[in-house]
Amino acid sequence: MTDSRTRLLGLIGDPVEHSLSPCLHSFLLARAGLNYCYLAFRVPEASLGEALSGMRALGIRGVNVTIPHKEAVIPFLDELSPAAEAIGAVNVIVNEAGRLRGHNTDWEGFLKALDSRGVGLCGRKAVVVGAGGAAAAVVYALVSSGAEVAVVNRTPSRARALARRFSSLGSVTHGGLHDLAAFLQEAELLVNATPVGMTPHAEESPVPADLLREGLVVYDLVYNPPETKLLRDAGERGCLAIGGLEMLVYQGIRALELWTGHRFGDEDAASALK
Repeated sequence: MTDSRTRLLGLIGDPVEHSLSPCLHSFLLARAGLNYCYLAFRVPEASLGEALSGMRALGIRGVNVTIPHKEAVIPFLDELSPAAEAIGAVNVIVNEAGRLRGHNTDWEGFLKALDSRGVGLCGRKAVVVGAGGAAAAVVYALVSSGAEVAVVNRTPSRARALARRFSSLGSVTHGGLHDLAAFLQEAELLVNATPVGMTPHAEESPVPADLLREGLVVYDLVYNPPETKLLRDAGERGCLAIGGLEMLVYQGIRALELWTGHRFGDEDAASALK
């Protein structure tokens, strides 16, 4: 129940109707007994600057940022966290008395989901399909953890640009979709960082099923549907399959910690994932 002391949080993007974030954050806030309200706001790109001015004026404590604003929002912010600056994308904004600081918790959520499954990364070989903002967060997380990364994209020049951006942090190679089979022969982890397989195109997969093999860890960032065709194919071939809902929950928990100062435990994540 809201009152005059309730603080406002939200989500900005276009569209936002599909998002699970309001349900997730409202559940976690209620579970912790925190006096916050979380709402979704559809913000067209042309109105992005006005929306952030409104955030300052109304004292909105923080917002999540989703497609298509994760990169476009940066010029409107006062400062960035080191991770957000390195990745070049923001998914969380914290309002500190009118100063807007951009963060990226996607990479933290990505790693937490792997850690919860006991998947180590140091010295492991990983293939990332995609070269957008989500892929940038994943590559940053992987190279920061000591993995060797190959970035594959249908537009090879975008894969090359992403690989070059993080080459100073570790081993990052690149290629086109025609290189996927070769990269996967030695890989121990496959990450889909594209929207392929998302509802309403749930029967599509970015990776042919015959390229999957037993023992491969397959991580699909798509969370709607919870089980994508890629994950079904992976399960049928003896892979460890991880869905995007876990990353959504863990990055969301980290965002809530930044906004509220409250520390959430593993039991909170487990409850949210049920």
